Amino acid sequence: MQPQAPPTILVVDDEARVARLVQHALGRHGFRVTWAADGPSGMAAVREDEPDLVLLDVVMPAMNGVEVCRRIRDFSDVPIIMLTALGREPERIDGLEAGADDYVVKPFSPNELVARVRAVLRRARRAEAGRAAGPIDDGWLRVDFEQRQVSRGGEPVRLSRTELRLLMVLVENAGRVVPHAELLATVWGEEYKASHEQLRTYVKYLRRKIEPAPDQPRYLLTQPGVGYLFRRPAGGAARGAG
Repeated sequence: MQPQAPPTILVVDDEARVARLVQHALGRHGFRVTWAADGPSGMAAVREDEPDLVLLDVVMPAMNGVEVCRRIRDFSDVPIIMLTALGREPERIDGLEAGADDYVVKPFSPNELVARVRAVLRRARRAEAGRAAGPIDDGWLRVDFEQRQVSRGGEPVRLSRTELRLLMVLVENAGRVVPHAELLATVWGEEYKASHEQLRTYVKYLRRKIEPAPDQPRYLLTQPGVGYLFRRPAGGAARGAG
């Protein structure tokens, strides 16, 4: 049996210094790292080389990373981690809206980068192998986990793998408040050390994508200090995993 090829990580960043840093950090842990110096080259590399994950810088000339992410999502569901020196919530939200799975704020430590890459790859594998919940269809929200299709009001919605995984876990536990710690461990992994703030950010943007009125959620409800609950749609089909 031939040995399994190492995961390929595509770095899309106009700074060669950053690409070298990433190559050194990930190469020591067995990853194969390739580099594209701008958005169009990065999109071409995703099409041609089919990397296992993309590390995508937000601030680049000509075409920024958020726009590149949106365009990649038109033809690929490859896991994407945004690299940003900005770190403010609006920039993180823009990346999630475009379909990114996670973000790393510059300057980042090599160990943090390796941990996040591994965690996102694990989530991608779990999303592919996991048992699908659903389908859901109440006339407004339609979710088919097996087909990875989500729509609201008849319009398709793009969810990253992490957002889809979060929604799946909540739907599988429909009607039960899922504690913060359980969601963090199930969606991100116990070893990832994701924060409550990160969970709130994903829930907030997931609501913006699927709720009729995000400030008055119909589906994703908060139990303050405890966790989150997915409320079964009235009159719609919602089938959990067990």
